[in-house]
Amino acid sequence: MTFDVLTLFPDMFVSPFAGSILGKAVEKKLIEISAHNLRDWAEGKHQIVDDTPYGGGDGMVMKPDPVCRALRVLKQRHPGARVLLMTPQGKTFRQQDAAKLSRTDGLIFICGRYEGFDERIRAYVDDEYSLGDFVLTGGELPAMVMIDAIARLLPGVLGNSGSAETDSFSDGLLEHPQYTRPVEFEGQRVPDVLLSGNHGEIARWRRLKQLERTLDRRPDLLEAAPLSAEDRQYVDHLRRSREGDPQ
Repeated sequence: MTFDVLTLFPDMFVSPFAGSILGKAVEKKLIEISAHNLRDWAEGKHQIVDDTPYGGGDGMVMKPDPVCRALRVLKQRHPGARVLLMTPQGKTFRQQDAAKLSRTDGLIFICGRYEGFDERIRAYVDDEYSLGDFVLTGGELPAMVMIDAIARLLPGVLGNSGSAETDSFSDGLLEHPQYTRPVEFEGQRVPDVLLSGNHGEIARWRRLKQLERTLDRRPDLLEAAPLSAEDRQYVDHLRRSREGDPQ
């Protein structure tokens, strides 16, 4: 899968994807990550990519023409790629979005700077994404986060193909607690069920812990999660017990 990034700071993308899991995926040619300097598509001696806003106001606005020239070139190279705009006004990026985007032929990220984009750039964009209700100095960090979240879902990228399937949010819930050696650490012991070898009981324990943790930390997720009748019965029991009614 190809990831193309339009940015004024392509060097920012060298180190984050040079090592660890994604670095190995690049070496194996499972993914291709290319950061392109937007100034390469700007005209004039000074390769200007921004200008003052019409109507007045503080800051500078990114011009539409360099972005659109770059998109035309990249879309010719990767006709099936979707164009993503990194903006605080976009929808919040979630695990479900990562899964959907991992099934595309390729992605082109537009990373803004300054006071934002000329509005006409949006006509060339397929989706707009944000990491949350806060503002960063540019779209590079959100693009990196999204590339990481998407790439790890691709076949062969993770060493264990089942790892991504049990991540938090993959089934609409938070992940269950995890333990490893030693069995006891500073008075805290691994739950006996995980040492029992009974895979059915372990699976049931993990599911109940998922429900407990989600109710405690992200109860909003339970409204949309695909819960079984047994799941909902257990969640109702937890809610009643915490309200002082164990029945």
